[in-house]
Amino acid sequence: MITTDFKQRIIAAINADSLNYASASKQAISLDINAAQLSRIKKGDLENVVSDSKWMSIGRRLGVSITNEKPWNAAETPTFLAVFGQLNDCQANSISAMICDIPDIGKTFTARYFAKNNRNAVYVDGSQTKSKQKFVRQIAKEFGLAHTGRYVDVYEDLVYYLQSAHKPLVIVDEAGDLDYSAFLELKALWNATEHACGWYMMGADGLRAKIEAAIDRKKVGYTEIFSRFGSAFLKVSPNVQQDLIEFKKVQFAKIVKANLGEQTNFSQLYAQTGGSLRKLNALAKNIQ
Repeated sequence: MITTDFKQRIIAAINADSLNYASASKQAISLDINAAQLSRIKKGDLENVVSDSKWMSIGRRLGVSITNEKPWNAAETPTFLAVFGQLNDCQANSISAMICDIPDIGKTFTARYFAKNNRNAVYVDGSQTKSKQKFVRQIAKEFGLAHTGRYVDVYEDLVYYLQSAHKPLVIVDEAGDLDYSAFLELKALWNATEHACGWYMMGADGLRAKIEAAIDRKKVGYTEIFSRFGSAFLKVSPNVQQDLIEFKKVQFAKIVKANLGEQTNFSQLYAQTGGSLRKLNALAKNIQ
């Protein structure tokens, strides 16, 4: 049974999220409910509007903690500043870029944070939308567009929206997990929205290896995709091992300060987690 407190926190997240949509109907579609249900929820009607599973789904999508733990604050780490700046450039100028960097440095956190705080910017996880249809339908859903009808209609409506909306941005995380057909559809979407939509592709070393290998084999579409995303693999972390260690320590310290306070024993936490930001996040739940 979902508590009233949890529902209230979801409503607060819904109200904050509404700033990212031009209309309540678009937000409702993105939350997978209808406009009437959204209106009732915003008015504080908590019972018999949507199922408990739907409350959970909305809460998960909006990042609402089940245990009411303190939200993770953004810290101006080197990764945050670099990725946020690149995302801002892509959206402001309707251009495309691609970052391929080591995991666990805060790329995904920054991308989600940017999408949550910038209108017409959406985040899509390629590992959860591997096929062409799931990928395109998810982008449409994130923008608050119809996504459950005929695929050709969903695609054409999405293209029309991206061509006409004000500075849209699509962030594709875990892009290396996309199927080949999804990569080709991504290229088609880029072609259809050139100069009208910003695109930002994210992944780790596997994405770079996948694209380079496909280009070497002259696999159709990959040379064009690489060109459309700037013909470069952006990177934030240093290549030299000692520099990388210092880079991670700087990031770790900034995140600890922003979330746990200056009085926290940084050295002890770093030793406990090995400098892993994911482990720090998990460990911090017992400290807050």
